[in-house]
Amino acid sequence: MTEEIEQVARRYARYTALGAAVIAAVWHLGYDLTVTVTGWQSFRLPWLNVAAWLAYTAVFAVALRSLARHSRGPARIRELAAVTLAVDVATIAAIEPGELLGISDWAWGSIGWIGVMLVWGRPRWRAELIAILAGNAAIMLAAMAVTGMFDRVSISKYLVVIVGGITMQLGYAWGCHLLRARAEDAVVLARRLAADDALRESAQRIHTDRLRRYAAIRDAAEELLEQLAHGADPGDARVRDDCTAGAMRLRRLITEREDVPDALVSALRERIEAAERRRVMVTVPPFGDFLPCLPDGVREDLLRAPVRALDGARTRARVTVSAMSTMVSVAVVADNDDLPISVTPVREPSGVVVTYQRQGGEVWVNSIWQSAVPGP
Repeated sequence: MTEEIEQVARRYARYTALGAAVIAAVWHLGYDLTVTVTGWQSFRLPWLNVAAWLAYTAVFAVALRSLARHSRGPARIRELAAVTLAVDVATIAAIEPGELLGISDWAWGSIGWIGVMLVWGRPRWRAELIAILAGNAAIMLAAMAVTGMFDRVSISKYLVVIVGGITMQLGYAWGCHLLRARAEDAVVLARRLAADDALRESAQRIHTDRLRRYAAIRDAAEELLEQLAHGADPGDARVRDDCTAGAMRLRRLITEREDVPDALVSALRERIEAAERRRVMVTVPPFGDFLPCLPDGVREDLLRAPVRALDGARTRARVTVSAMSTMVSVAVVADNDDLPISVTPVREPSGVVVTYQRQGGEVWVNSIWQSAVPGP
């Protein structure tokens, strides 16, 4: 569910950005190009107008490429915004003075859409877009002042077009920003709900594990007490061995805890309990609280050789798990005579290195994994 919501949010970001590009392209090709071609004779400097149209097209292409790749405007926004505003100036210079605010003056209505594309997805998009729109409005106002078009009709026409253009361009950018923000909020909420579900499942597993340990503690103590209550001789060697094994099991069950369930520790504990049911005295120092996340295949390779040594133990074994942020080690010492060993370290495909050593009727097996990338 979380992944699906994230995909929806990415689609919102991508297609709202491309929507701005579609509006700018339709405007530029449908209106700006039509005016440039059909009104060729009305321009004072038609080739300057063509150059302005091509410069606008080049900025559009750069912005479109950035939106298509990253769903945000290009990095060099200042240079591109300057070129865009220069297009406005060039178009004004190319038309006859009487055409100012007329049909041939196409640039000042189109500049804002390029501005929307340039600032899309940037942290300071509001201030940058307002600056581009204000620059466009200021250029037109200065041109009106230079050409003496400060009458009431011209000013009214100027205000209508400027306010209308800014409302559409800023409104589209603002509305799409709100849409993307709501989609991102949905992603954050979905992640929180997924984390809450994982926490509840983890708490349930911890609770189940505690109940299992409490039942095992009760069974171990009950078995020993029943033997003594039924007349077992405390001086008998077998009874003493049973009591020693039971005491060691009780100590392990009481001291162990698993606040964050770990697959490696859980699998190892299953084999420890199986060995204890065979009357093997297993010494287990407390495991670490947190183990690093292991890549695929590492856990199996870490456990394979030590578990074989533990499963073949006759009477006693010691299990140790050591962990750091970039290293995990599982070691077993057991009186196992049947385990085949290698005189040289064995390297597994996952990167786990297994070392064997036999001495005095006992075998020592140590599996160690180290991350290739140093931790932070």
